[in-house]
Amino acid sequence: MCRDPRVASPLKTIRGGPPRSFRRRGARRIVAAAWLLAVASTALAEGPPSQPWFPEAPPLGEPAGEVIRVADVERLFRAARTVRPGGTIVVADGHYRMPRYFELRTDRVTLRGESGRRDRVILDGAQSRHGELVGITGCSDVIVADLTIRNARHNGFKINSDKFTTRVTIRNCVIHNVWQRGVKGPAVRKEDRDTFRPSDCRIEYCLFYNDRPKRFSDDPSDTAENFGGNYVGGIDAMYPRRWIVADNVFVGIRGRTGEARGAVFLWHDAEDCVVERNVVIDCDAGICLGNSYRGPDTEIHCRRCIVRNNFVTRCPENGILADYTEDCRIVHNSVHDPESRQKRLVRLVHDNGGLVVANNLLSGPPMRRETSSPIREFGNVTGDRSHALVDVASGNLRLASREPEVVDACDPVAEVADDIDRRPRDRRPDAGAHEWIEKP
Repeated sequence: MCRDPRVASPLKTIRGGPPRSFRRRGARRIVAAAWLLAVASTALAEGPPSQPWFPEAPPLGEPAGEVIRVADVERLFRAARTVRPGGTIVVADGHYRMPRYFELRTDRVTLRGESGRRDRVILDGAQSRHGELVGITGCSDVIVADLTIRNARHNGFKINSDKFTTRVTIRNCVIHNVWQRGVKGPAVRKEDRDTFRPSDCRIEYCLFYNDRPKRFSDDPSDTAENFGGNYVGGIDAMYPRRWIVADNVFVGIRGRTGEARGAVFLWHDAEDCVVERNVVIDCDAGICLGNSYRGPDTEIHCRRCIVRNNFVTRCPENGILADYTEDCRIVHNSVHDPESRQKRLVRLVHDNGGLVVANNLLSGPPMRRETSSPIREFGNVTGDRSHALVDVASGNLRLASREPEVVDACDPVAEVADDIDRRPRDRRPDAGAHEWIEKP
């Protein structure tokens, strides 16, 4: 069957707009509609980033409590208003075009996709009149699982810790084309900090990705006069306590000029948080414990937090950052970027009392020190190890061969008993996130 090239061509010109010949003659309605449809469906057609080795979530189990099943947007909003504590909202497979901000306000509620296939339930904010997409407010023990959110100007998931939200789990979700923060935990009000902190939240087995760097048109509040199109990141949590960020994948979280915020960004008195077994690929900034901005009511950004067993690939602003921390640990991570323009695979800035940086594999330049604090360092291995890693292009930094300077090169660290694949480490562990196992 012969196809009219004028109809096929919009798919090839999504980034630049309709073909010039259409603009000269005035696009017909069908052509304009085809172009807009192509813009909206590009990600759907290309599909999300996928590798067979990406972390995969175990099944969630049967729905608990009162179960409300929904299959359209109106019933979804109604269910959020009527669900009782302990109930479950089960969302049928489908594409839900959200007209406005959606909010959960009830304790012990679960919102989940029915099939367990996160790509089959899509909450789409492209037509929403609000910048935020899914909020959790004034409640605790909420679970959101097995679905996709996409196309939000501001925040995708908002854990409203300024309104006493705590113990939230976001599990096996896709966060796609969100142009400020995929998951946001805002500041707790000063008058509440002595009695409340957002505690024991989990973000696990999620995929965060954007199709391209942020543009000014994605977010009218991010302008050349303030953030320059770089106010975008993956997870941003303020005042978190005992959060676990584990087994997630972050791909392409980038700002307009390559200065986006972290794929994982914990700050403002974060305490006892764990960031482990995540994969970060081609983001401007990787895992950030703190940053160089410190307000008058913040002495330390992160206390007793640990970053372990993560893969971080080509994050030029910094792979892993410690900035105003106390008693934190950066141990057994694999960071790859031999041609790093900033040479910041691990970057230490300002005050970092009690920091331990140990047994990391830095495939590229050595650690960047911009701190006067005494740092306990041991077992870190530096230098380009591209030849010894499985697939640096895709971000798979597992060891492909027995690299003499990496395997059995380290002393054990008590906080890291296993590797990125949850396999136990031996008495002489390897540098990096992956433990080499000899084949029989």
